[in-house]
Amino acid sequence: MRFLGLLKADKDSEAGVPPSPELLQRMGVFIEEIMKAGVLTATDGLHPSSKGKRVKLSKGKVTVIDGPFTESKELVASYAIFQTRTIDEAVHWTTRFLQVLGEGECEIRPIFEPDDFGPGPTSR
Repeated sequence: MRFLGLLKADKDSEAGVPPSPELLQRMGVFIEEIMKAGVLTATDGLHPSSKGKRVKLSKGKVTVIDGPFTESKELVASYAIFQTRTIDEAVHWTTRFLQVLGEGECEIRPIFEPDDFGPGPTSR
């Protein structure tokens, strides 16, 4: 099963404050561990929302909104994609990640797989 882990942004990540060298070193050790375990598929940090845009389509009209997205209560600072047998295993690795950070909040969501949609059209 694949899961998406989303780290919620905080005032430092939204201000573009880079991680300390010590945190980068701890994260490097953790990423090596989770990759050796065969769990981590992809991960990246995200620039602050001030560098982003939102694109909205409503009633045929496209609206592009420049960041920052101050009206949003919850923004994403980084993501990871896990390949685990269960969501509990994804929770375990997310907990380890948050322990490396020292604090934070993550959301874990299952990623749809082709089998989730039932059998596909049959070819003739």
